[in-house]
Amino acid sequence: MPSLKEVRTRIASVKSTQQITSAMKMVAASKLRKAQTGILQLRPYAGHQQQLLRQLSAGQGDALSAYNAQRDANRVLYVVFTSNRGLCGAYNTNVIKQVNSLLAAAAEAKEEAALITIGRKATEFYAKMPVNIVASYDELYDQLNYPKSAEVAESLMELFLSGAYDRIVFVYHQFKNAVVQKLQIEQFLPVENGNDEPGHHDQQTEYIFDPSRQEILTELIPRILKTQFFKALLDAWASELGARMTAMSQATDNASELLKELRLTYNKARQAAITKEILEIVGGAEALKNA
Repeated sequence: MPSLKEVRTRIASVKSTQQITSAMKMVAASKLRKAQTGILQLRPYAGHQQQLLRQLSAGQGDALSAYNAQRDANRVLYVVFTSNRGLCGAYNTNVIKQVNSLLAAAAEAKEEAALITIGRKATEFYAKMPVNIVASYDELYDQLNYPKSAEVAESLMELFLSGAYDRIVFVYHQFKNAVVQKLQIEQFLPVENGNDEPGHHDQQTEYIFDPSRQEILTELIPRILKTQFFKALLDAWASELGARMTAMSQATDNASELLKELRLTYNKARQAAITKEILEIVGGAEALKNA
């Protein structure tokens, strides 16, 4: 049985850890409220934009053809969304495992795969791997806003339009709630053709363009794609906070259970020490009595 000093030291250590995990849980919960509001407000808007983009893609307009050009996917760019910090459960591990699987599949298919990392955990992990990292945008989470996100989206569109990459794919977590985050593999470019959607012909909408179709699409398509990127970023941010809050909540609960066990161990050790002292006193008294 451990000594009383050892148990007291461990109890103090667990209490300190519990205070830290509890504080991190509250901070994550506070940030999650804002992040959750942001993604839930943006998601319907982004969903309608994406539906509009797919419907327009069936028209094969000149402005759109550059964005939905189907090329042999010999060069694939994966945009990996992880966190800048740890202590968020399996959030980062799940993303990295999925990306590793995609990279292995690309190598087997003899495709040239590269990465853009968003989040230090992915950047640090793949910096040690034989993988081409085109760019890292770890600072996006520091000041999460649309203008900075739009700049990154523009660079992604330029990489596709220039022919540097034939396909751009997002790997991120979609926020469901504080407990559930769904890992997503979403094609950003080329835009998926609306004709491929089930029931598309029944849902096709006729549009009247004023000014010309070319002018509207030239302005509209980049805006829609920027919104889709910003949605993925907000989804990843809210998912990270939800995962961290859940992980810290579980850690705090585990610390409470461990404290109960340690206090029980401490009381048993203390009782044993007291019993031993009583026996020594009684034994000494008996020895003096018989002397």
